[in-house]
Amino acid sequence: MNIEDARIYCLSKQGATEDFPFDETTLVFRVENKIFAIVDLENTLWFCVKCDADRALELRDRYPQITPAWHMNKKYWNQLDIEHISDALFYELVDHSYCEVLKKLPKKIRQKYGI
Repeated sequence: MNIEDARIYCLSKQGATEDFPFDETTLVFRVENKIFAIVDLENTLWFCVKCDADRALELRDRYPQITPAWHMNKKYWNQLDIEHISDALFYELVDHSYCEVLKKLPKKIRQKYGI
């Protein structure tokens, strides 16, 4: 997985946007103004996605390429080494992150996304 493919996939999600709210190198992907993925463009191995707390622990135990996210709530955020995980796993984790964010939104907004 390379960073441009990762970016395109994140932006392919319904309602996804991107911006640089923190600095000029930290790219944030949002849905309904809530962050579901973050990447440092100077170190693209630092790609963070939100995760269910129990699943986050399971993933970290199973894959050495998945670690607690630096500067994020380590209970819910995983850092992915996108050069060393399969594309399928990357897509699955981005989808999961996107859904984790959506399911915490009000019902009226969730309905717009079919959740």
